[in-house]
Amino acid sequence: MAARLLVMPGDGIGPEITAATLRVLEAASAAHGLGLEFEEAPVGLAALAAEGTTLPAATMARARQADGLVLGPLDTYAYPPRAEGGINASAAFRTGLDLHANIRPARTRPGLPAPCGRAFDLVVMRENTEGFYADRNMHDGPGEMLVTEDVAIALRRITRAASTRIAEAAFALAATRPAAKVTAVHKANVLAKSDGLFLDCCRAVAARHPGIAYDEVIVDAMAAHLVRRPEAFDVVVTTNMYGDILSDQASEMSGGLGLAASLNCSETQAMAQAQHGAAPDIAGRGIANPASLIGSAAMLLRWLAPRRGAPELAAAGAAIEDALDAALADPATRTADLGGRTGTMDFAAALAARLGG
Repeated sequence: MAARLLVMPGDGIGPEITAATLRVLEAASAAHGLGLEFEEAPVGLAALAAEGTTLPAATMARARQADGLVLGPLDTYAYPPRAEGGINASAAFRTGLDLHANIRPARTRPGLPAPCGRAFDLVVMRENTEGFYADRNMHDGPGEMLVTEDVAIALRRITRAASTRIAEAAFALAATRPAAKVTAVHKANVLAKSDGLFLDCCRAVAARHPGIAYDEVIVDAMAAHLVRRPEAFDVVVTTNMYGDILSDQASEMSGGLGLAASLNCSETQAMAQAQHGAAPDIAGRGIANPASLIGSAAMLLRWLAPRRGAPELAAAGAAIEDALDAALADPATRTADLGGRTGTMDFAAALAARLGG
């Protein structure tokens, strides 16, 4: 059976880069005989205007039934309070579908100058369902509170189960990569209990994988090491907030957030999602770089391949990534954020042409 993907365009530039991503997926589907099927569901500000909530119950129900999800950026800063319908759909999918692993690759590309001036290829494996993020670390209600008008408190949740499974995911990924190395990033010198528990879990998993190199780096030192020697790292495993920050840093160093692919996944479901935000300031102008969401969709196809016994899905994902490399290496097909003049849909058309569609 063909894979059925649920597409949610989101806010700001979301509809534009989602349309571009669909153009590329359709070309890859035709070229590789995938027979992909696409359905669209509302989220974000359009859903709020039409249904009174940024995440309609019907959209969540359809997400549970889909083979894979493609989510456009969300302008959560513009949402009303949750009681008035403002739900962060990204967080809701991550917790509601238990998409515990956020895989964020960052690599320099041939022919595209990198801001850091050094070649590197790493992946941040970010725990996705707990940590300091107040919208996903409590069973009921937010994980932060205003004690008085002058005192705010935020709670952090770190569990053995979540820490162990993200560490297992990191070591499984490292086993497929040439460097075969995992670096655990933490702040256990200050957060001794919570990051201490996270490190205990990482060390236990490391002991079960003696063939994979393992080390640990404090998070502030890691930010500096990424600038100085990014090539020293392979798979970086860490908690939610650290992973969010460090992956953005690594992606910007590799060429920009517009290139930053991201996959949220569990063992049974996955969601492609651009690493960047909704960029409402350039929405509707047709100049947004769709590479991040396109690369995320390629990751989704690769994730689907072994689960559906369909190597052609993996081949299509690899072909999309190759087409991205080729288009980005050519100044004539770069978007405005990379110093070029190619528009959103023209960039997608260039990729589709390289795919044969």
